[in-house]
Amino acid sequence: MYLAKYLTKDLAKDLGVAWLSGAVALATGAGALAGEIPKKLVFSSYDFGSSGFAQASGIANAFKQKFGTRIRIIPSGTSIGRMLPLSQRKVDYAFLASGTFFGSEGTYDFASPNWGPQDLRCVLSPPSQTGVVMLGNSKFSDATDIKGMRLGYVKGNPSVNVKTDAVAAFGGLKEGEWERVWHGGYGVMKTSLLTGKIDGFLASAHSGFSKEIEASPSGIKWLQFPHEAKDAWARMTAKAPMYSPWKEINGAGITENNPSYTMSFRYPMMVTYAERPFDEVYAIVKAMDELYDSYKDVSYAARYWKISDSGVPPCEAAFHPAAVKYLKEKGVWTEDSEKWQQARLTRHAAVIEAWDEAQDSYNKMRAEQRKAGKKIKAGEGWTEWWEEARKEKGLD
Repeated sequence: MYLAKYLTKDLAKDLGVAWLSGAVALATGAGALAGEIPKKLVFSSYDFGSSGFAQASGIANAFKQKFGTRIRIIPSGTSIGRMLPLSQRKVDYAFLASGTFFGSEGTYDFASPNWGPQDLRCVLSPPSQTGVVMLGNSKFSDATDIKGMRLGYVKGNPSVNVKTDAVAAFGGLKEGEWERVWHGGYGVMKTSLLTGKIDGFLASAHSGFSKEIEASPSGIKWLQFPHEAKDAWARMTAKAPMYSPWKEINGAGITENNPSYTMSFRYPMMVTYAERPFDEVYAIVKAMDELYDSYKDVSYAARYWKISDSGVPPCEAAFHPAAVKYLKEKGVWTEDSEKWQQARLTRHAAVIEAWDEAQDSYNKMRAEQRKAGKKIKAGEGWTEWWEEARKEKGLD
């Protein structure tokens, strides 16, 4: 069952989906009372048609039916587009991918002076399949042989771009041996694939986009990442440590008799800031667990919201302490989970400290240069300065 079954006109109105309503509501700003679910919430998510949007919508529908909570969903095709309203507190919870990691580390698009490491926390973090979707008549089959492949990239979306670079690394490609084709949003890549402008892009086998590609005249095909190719996997995970081997047996163009050997990572992670009220987050995690049967069939991938899957590390940021409390009570959180959590919190504190020190030293350098008669514009050379600071602190 997919989003089309759930996203009726009335439901879209109830959910307040931005693409239909044309409006973006502000979050209520009021935390839940102890053990209560807020009556209004705002989510950000991937584009309409994506697996992440379908899952966010299914969860919103379950909350609406059980608690009467009106949830507005703001879809965006970029990491910045999903994170910015969260940082502005116009969104309460964001359904993110590896933008969570880059945001918490202050890297890539989040390395700019007006961003830096964000104090993010995971609420729940389901594992998910991903792969490189292609048209059925593609000349490419094995990810170890993709020289000359045109791969889709998205401006302002390091989550997609770094992982797509990792696909090229899996193939052992050097710069210039594949083509980066840039797009303004994630959803645009589907059209580029269908019109022959690219050979493939990262997608979930359970997304609406993949179903549309499967129904196209050329059909669908998935690039295969052989699990036995150890050297290739080592090259890939050096670029994208969130990846691990995955055998998918269900999805667009995939069955038990025609499995796909691909990758897994955490998607879509339900993320908020560490400051989010403890009681509210606890109530939401509890509700996510108890309402699981109400939304697990919104897509095949949604089954992995089961807390025994989504409530265990690794995640791309530390878990919110309220989530940890509930997971401990349910017997999901282990000693290994706690070791991972403390290591991630220690790492994050070190990154924030390094950022603050780098800003201080950068501003001191600018002041000294100004005294010497050389004016350096604010932000000029900052990215390189931050990269060097990370290396000096052993954070790369």
